[in-house]
Amino acid sequence: QLQYVESGGGSVQAGGSLRLSCAASGRTTTYCMAWFRQAPGKERERVARIYTGTGATTYADSVQGRFTISQDTKKNTLYLQMNNLKPDDTGMYYCAANTDGSGCNAVGSVLDWGQGTQVTVSS
Repeated sequence: QLQYVESGGGSVQAGGSLRLSCAASGRTTTYCMAWFRQAPGKERERVARIYTGTGATTYADSVQGRFTISQDTKKNTLYLQMNNLKPDDTGMYYCAANTDGSGCNAVGSVLDWGQGTQVTVSS
């Protein structure tokens, strides 16, 4: 089983930017990868997803137009560029990968998770 290590989190003011990275410890064939976030007292939600074969992406409505998910297959790294950050974007951000085709959903998918990186946006 691969390990995924996130980095790039931190504290920024509203309107700022951060780029998260998720590095895989080795190579495997993934069906999709995604970024999830969880704020205190809230359920984990998916914010962005990429289908690794086609490069097709989807975003949560709350981040559409502000966040961009991308992958560098040579570096086995997933990224999340976050612009125009808002206080509501505060939370622990996790990357996740699916290898069995069950998808990258918060429920019903078999996912390998990273340990998370904290993002805090102040107003």
